[in-house]
This record gives sequence, structure tokens and C-alpha cells, in this order.
Amino acid sequence: MDLTFLLDRFSEPALAALFGLLVGAVFGFAAERSSFCLRAATVEFARGSLGPKVSVWLLTFSTAMIWVQGAQMTGLFRADEARMMAVTGSWSGAVAGGLMFGAGMVLARGCSGRLLVLAATGNLRSLVSGLIFAVVAQMALHGWLSPARETLAGLWTTPGGRNLSLLSALSLPDASGIVTGLGFAALALWLARRNGIGAATLVFASGVGFAVALGWVLTFSLAQQAFDPVSVTSATFSGPSADTLMFFLTANPVLDFNIGLVPGVFAGAFVSATLKRRLRFQGFEGEGQMRRSMLGAALMGFGAMLAGGCAIGAGVTGGSIFVATAWLALLCMWIGAGITDLLVDQAGERATA
Repeated sequence: MDLTFLLDRFSEPALAALFGLLVGAVFGFAAERSSFCLRAATVEFARGSLGPKVSVWLLTFSTAMIWVQGAQMTGLFRADEARMMAVTGSWSGAVAGGLMFGAGMVLARGCSGRLLVLAATGNLRSLVSGLIFAVVAQMALHGWLSPARETLAGLWTTPGGRNLSLLSALSLPDASGIVTGLGFAALALWLARRNGIGAATLVFASGVGFAVALGWVLTFSLAQQAFDPVSVTSATFSGPSADTLMFFLTANPVLDFNIGLVPGVFAGAFVSATLKRRLRFQGFEGEGQMRRSMLGAALMGFGAMLAGGCAIGAGVTGGSIFVATAWLALLCMWIGAGITDLLVDQAGERATA
């Protein structure tokens, strides 16, 4: 992809931020319309149902994989240059962080990405939880919690200073990536038909996955043509949330893809909710819900940084390029969410029945 025209008119950091804004807007609009949410899918699955929430999540996941693997096959993107693949992966971080994140998103009633989308519709509970998530993520990255994160992450790491490709580790051909995506897509569409999901929801669920692929291709293209180093990345909400928070708190903020992503998601979700007349203020229902949401947000903030990404960053973005630790983190998020729903929500429902 030739970016000469844009690079002649924008500085490299500004263009990266504009790309983040674009990817975020597509993601936010599509996520608000499709109600894409890993927390909802894991709870539905934990209760023995392969319902509409699982269908939407699977379609997003598979669409991201198909678009990204297709981009690789056509030369628009190379996964080996992605930042996720270029750094040391942590098996211990993926397990511990994934379990913590999964538990946290059930307690907060939404993963970090979903909280941002809901905040744009006027949900003050999600806004407060999202701010706590960003603060704890920053503390885990550079603050008081960083020693604990580094210790846990260093217990078991990938060899050679790089992460592992799941396809390479299993000695699978490159084409198996897109074949896997098509398999998940077939399952998602079958479940969608069984659950009576409309075409519009399917299109917007696919749009969330497309946003992930768009981010990979745009940042890769910019990295190939920019004079200064550019991180090859896509949609994720742990690092970008922390970076966006510090952008507004520091005297000399720096523009990059992450800085544009979070405002872009908020703007896209806000436009979607406005057009559908779904804007309305919502708050906490009581002190119990507030404590629960705040604890969940804190668990997600630390867990995401430990796992190397959130439900979107590790679960969809990392999964789409077959980062081995991302797939492990995603699995542990499902397990952590299922256990928490069983021990907290289902137990509470039985007690009040």
C-alpha cells in the first residue's frame, strides 16, 4: 500500500494517530451495532448455550483471521514484523493474566473494549470502570505494580527473545491459517442461522474483525515507508488505554496509533448509538455493583498487561496472527470467566431463587 500522498501531507506520528482514529471508529461503530462482547459469549457458553453472543464473537474472531491471513497471502502484511511477535512472550503471564482478566470482565460486566463502547452510549458505570482499568494498566506497565507484573511474566517465557507462531510451532503450512478462519466462520454462520441472527448483525460483527485487519495492514504499510520506526500493531485496549490516559496528563504528549485508537472507538460507538437513539445515562444500581465493577476493572487492568493483551488485543488481534501466548491467554480468559460466573453469578441466582 503506497502512502506517499499521505506522508507528504502529515507527519509520521500524526498519520499513525489518524490510522488509529480510523480503525477505532470502524471498530466502535461495528461493535456497538453488533453488541460484540467476549464476556457475554463466555457467560452464555458457561451456562451450556451456543447462543447469539457466542455466534457474534465467533464471527468476529473468524473474520479477523480470514482478513489478516488473506492480507499476508497477498503481501499486504507480514505477521513476523508485528510487535506482538517481535517481543518475548510469557506463558506464565498468559495463564495468570488471562484468568485474572476473565474473572474481571465478568465482575465488571464487560471487557475493556466493551466498557469503552458502552461508555460512549452514556453508561457511567462503564466510564468509571474504564478509567480504573486504564489507571491500573498504567500502574502495571510503569508504576507500582510493574515489579509484580515483571516477576510473574518472567516465570516462564518463550525462547529466543521472540514470541512463537502457533502455526510454525505445529509445523503447519501458511495456508492453514486462512483455512482455520474459514472453519470458525462456517461454525459461526451455522450458529447464527440456528439462533435467528439477522443479516445486519452479522455484517457489523464481521466489521469488528475487519477493523482488526485494517489496523494490521495500515501500521505495517506505514512501518515500511516511514523514516522513523513505527510499531506494527492493531486494535487492543490495555496499552492504548494507559497511553491515552498519560497523553492527557503529560506536558509533552506523543502521537501514535494507540493515541488515536481509543478516541476513535468512542466516537464510532457514539455515532452509532446516536443514529439508533440509544444514548441514555446509566449509573450504578447500588454500592454492591460499584464495588464489584471497580474490582473487576482493576483485575482486567493488571491481567491484560500481564497476559500481553486484553480480550481484543490478545483474543482477536493476537489470535488473528496466531501468536501462541495470545491463544493461551484467550483460553484462560474463557476459563476464568466461566469459573467466576459459576461461583459468583450462578451461585447468587441459586441463593435468591
